[in-house]
Amino acid sequence: MKSELIKHAKVRKDNGNIVEVKMWQVTPSADKPHGYKYSLVYIVKGKRVIGYDNAEGKGDHRHYGDRIEKYHFRDLDRLSEDFYSDIEKYEEGNL
Repeated sequence: MKSELIKHAKVRKDNGNIVEVKMWQVTPSADKPHGYKYSLVYIVKGKRVIGYDNAEGKGDHRHYGDRIEKYHFRDLDRLSEDFYSDIEKYEEGNL
């Protein structure tokens, strides 16, 4: 199966911060058993402060500044909810 772009959205918020979401459906594999490739990023002043992705060979994980931790992928809806929840927490100073 060739990868199929499901979603790509890039938004510059009023405060200048950037939210970019990319999701593809791919052939399930050892590092993408769920059949999705994704990259969600929140950029503040040109620097990624929050990111969720599953880059080749790295599996599902998320970035908080320089910290990286495993992420338990459930489905695309939950992925989006977790990402936007983290953005809200960051903007409130709670992340």
